[in-house]
Amino acid sequence: MNKRVPEAVAFAGALRPLLPALSRCDLLIFPSFFCVRPLVDALSGTAAAVGAQDLYWEAEGAFTGEVSVAMLIDAGATHVLVGHSERRHVLGESDDVVGRKLHAALDGGLTPVLCVGETLPEREAGREREVVERQLVAAFEGRSVADAGRTVVAYEPVWAIGTGRTATPDDAEAMHRAIRAWLGGRFGPQTAAAARIQYGGSAKPENAAELLEREEIDGLLVGGASLDARSFAAIAAAAAGA
Repeated sequence: MNKRVPEAVAFAGALRPLLPALSRCDLLIFPSFFCVRPLVDALSGTAAAVGAQDLYWEAEGAFTGEVSVAMLIDAGATHVLVGHSERRHVLGESDDVVGRKLHAALDGGLTPVLCVGETLPEREAGREREVVERQLVAAFEGRSVADAGRTVVAYEPVWAIGTGRTATPDDAEAMHRAIRAWLGGRFGPQTAAAARIQYGGSAKPENAAELLEREEIDGLLVGGASLDARSFAAIAAAAAGA
């Protein structure tokens, strides 16, 4: 919940001249609902795409305050976050709710970025893999190989989001490897090999290159460091050169 429309448009204006050097990476921005269309317009003609931070699983109806897939597509969104840690742990979304949203995104034509991750007590109890696999099972229930191929997975260790604390590259890569193994067991080795698995947890310019050089880490889901255009571009530059 950052940046009103004028601030978001100013962000896009600062980012535009930096984009030509970032052509070797895919760049996505996930603003508030109100800023989706303004950012789509402000970044028109560039390779940067715009997604939404959330969605509701019904197409329409008496769901005051919610936003449907069709509304997001009308606004120009191509992607959507599903199950972000703040939705799960601040706003109380269950695995079932996250699964419904993932299904709606896939069925409606948006590319979902499915967020999974454990809390600090879960990691300290040695349950991090169990928790992440439970979230994957719930999200992908009844979905096809093609659906899995269309879904980006983002590993967010909850204890490393907004805390300034970052999972070590070894920690992050180990969980990414576990996620890829689960995808392989459920959807086959080709799907697992092609899957895009991102790391999200206090990623910033200072640690982006170190994280991205790991074989299992395919990209970054950036939080606070993305609020400044130059900081965001510096992280993207690490991806473009990785």
